[in-house]
Amino acid sequence: MHASTVRSLLVRGMLAGLIAGLLAFAVAYVVGEPPVNGSIAVEEAQAAKEADAAGAHAGHGGTGAAEAAEEEEEAVSRPVQSTFGLATGVLVYGVALGGIAALAFSFALGRIGRFSPRATAALTAAAAFTTVYLVPFLKYPATPPAVGNPDTIGKRTTLFFLMILLSVLLGLAAVIAGRRLAPRLGNWNATLAAAAGFVVVTGVAFVLLPANDDAVAAGFPAALLWEFRLASLAVQAVLWTVFGVVFGVLAQKALAGRTSPAGTPAEAGAPLPG
Repeated sequence: MHASTVRSLLVRGMLAGLIAGLLAFAVAYVVGEPPVNGSIAVEEAQAAKEADAAGAHAGHGGTGAAEAAEEEEEAVSRPVQSTFGLATGVLVYGVALGGIAALAFSFALGRIGRFSPRATAALTAAAAFTTVYLVPFLKYPATPPAVGNPDTIGKRTTLFFLMILLSVLLGLAAVIAGRRLAPRLGNWNATLAAAAGFVVVTGVAFVLLPANDDAVAAGFPAALLWEFRLASLAVQAVLWTVFGVVFGVLAQKALAGRTSPAGTPAEAGAPLPG
C-alpha cells in the first residue's frame, strides 16, 4: 500500500476516533459519572470516620474530619474533572487508538481474507476491543478511583498492561495460525481452531497471572462496583463500535478507486500494491 494511502487512512482513523470519542464521552458522563461520584462519597465517608476516630482517640472530639478536609484540597475541582477533564481524556484516547487501529487496518486489508474495507474495519475494531480491553477486563476488571490499596497501584497497573500486551500477542498469533491452517482445514474450521486456541491459552494466562486481591477495599458496596464496571464496559463498547462503523465508511470512500466492483481490494483480495 502506498505511503500516501496509509497517511490518508491514518488521518481518517484519527477523525473516526475523535467522533467515537465524543459519543464515548457522552456515555461516560451520563452512565459512568454517577458510580464515580458514589465511590468518592464512600471514600469520603470512610475517611471522615477514620479522622473522627483518630481525633477522638487523641482527645480532639469530632474535629478530625474538619482538619482532614482542610488538609486535602483538590487541585482540580470535581466538576472540572467530570466535564473538561473527562472529555479531554476520552477524546485523546479515542484519537490515539483510532490512529493505531487505522495502521492495523492498513496492514490487515487484503491479508485476512477477501473482505471489503468496511468489513475489514469492523473486524479490526472488534479485534481491538476484544484484545485491548475485553480480555484484560475479564482478568483485571475496572475499579472506581481510590477504592483499592494505594500501596499496590503500581503492581496492579503493571499487571493490567502486561495482560493487554499478552492478549494482543495471542490475538496476532491466533490470526497467523488461522491463516496457516486455512489451506488444510478450510476457512471456517481454521477460524474455529484458532479462536479455540486463543481461548485456551488466554485461560491458562488467567490462571498463572496473580489476582488483584486488594484492588477493591473490603466493605465497598458490591452494587456500586458492578455499576461502575458495566459503565466502563459500555464506554469501550460504544467507542469501538462507533469507530468501526465511521472508519469503515471513511475507508471505503478513500479506497473506492482502488477496489474492485465487488468491494474487495483489487487483485482478488491481495494486499493493495505498494
